[in-house]
Amino acid sequence: MLRFKFLASVVPLLAAAVFARAEVGSVSHPCIAVGDTSVELTSRFWTAGVHVAFTDDPTRATVRVQITDNADAADFTVVDDGPGSEAESCQANPSTRLVSIAAQPVDGGEVIYLSSEGPADYRIHVRSKTFSPREAAALIVGARGGHGSFKAASL
Repeated sequence: MLRFKFLASVVPLLAAAVFARAEVGSVSHPCIAVGDTSVELTSRFWTAGVHVAFTDDPTRATVRVQITDNADAADFTVVDDGPGSEAESCQANPSTRLVSIAAQPVDGGEVIYLSSEGPADYRIHVRSKTFSPREAAALIVGARGGHGSFKAASL
């Protein structure tokens, strides 16, 4: 009888866990392709190899990212509001780099100061229905991975 009670209490929990995992896994996350590597934002902190955080204090930042209205002045541009704008180049593969946005700086992780003025390590232009400027900044810094600059990124 005790085994039946245990089984009766565990089965609903397992079903809920499987359902929750299916929901989390089916959510599309912003992603860019950098050479042969995909860089994707993830909400699963523990799976990410790169963690970034944001700050409002430029003195605490390790990377400064400027939002610009001029696409020609940007180092990285995201424009995906036209037909056929799905990111087809970002299929999950073994070389996919997962990036998470942490609430607080993580040891060894980049701290991003995002603004529309001042000196910047990167300049981004974002006109998108799926990417926020914050997500674009996290992706571009995650693509860099804290180990030098990136070559070319595309959607």
